[in-house]
Amino acid sequence: MDDPKIEQASYYGHALHYRWLNAVYDPVTRWLCRERNFKTALVRQTGIEPGDRVLDLACGTGTLAIMLKTAFPLSDITGLDGSAEILAMAADKAAQAGVEISFVHGLSYDMPLDDETFDRVTCSFFFHHLRPDEKVTTLEEVARLLKAGGQLHVADWGAQPNPAMRSAFALVQLLDGFETTRDSVEGKLPEYMRDCGFAGVEETGHVITGLGSVSLYQATRPRS
Repeated sequence: MDDPKIEQASYYGHALHYRWLNAVYDPVTRWLCRERNFKTALVRQTGIEPGDRVLDLACGTGTLAIMLKTAFPLSDITGLDGSAEILAMAADKAAQAGVEISFVHGLSYDMPLDDETFDRVTCSFFFHHLRPDEKVTTLEEVARLLKAGGQLHVADWGAQPNPAMRSAFALVQLLDGFETTRDSVEGKLPEYMRDCGFAGVEETGHVITGLGSVSLYQATRPRS
């Protein structure tokens, strides 16, 4: 039985914040957010090796998890999300793509997974849904799950490079809320990563979309 606390988390339960938008999540992100561009860059950035265990945090409808498994077929991919409805969509997509991916129902700040289990954690378009304290707690959970030397790779809205991009991003803030997106657009996610003990934190690039600039980040859990 699904945990009712999970379904009560609206920002986690629905891919575009509102349940009725779940069905259009894929086409919206594909066309307005240049999804293929930034997710391809993120996949390339991960440097996954054969046998690596990878967690795709807040996997949504499974697009990134499927891309990872296709690019690195000898890796072990797990997708985690807080919406049972979205996970069902992801499982269907993975089956249609002919790839084997494990899907887990859980919250980012209390993941039902063992310590030091994963070599890589990926995450796209999720942190801007979280309040500042939830961003920190989620990053602490990621650090718990990563092996020493394991890496976190994130694609999400970041600091906007010019006034035009900042204006375009206002639509995202209207949909997802100003409280959760304010620190993202101020470029504070790398700061949170460092505060949670990650090393080698850097913004590796960005992709311009119709709704603003998407930043790519990477960070490492120190070996000692």
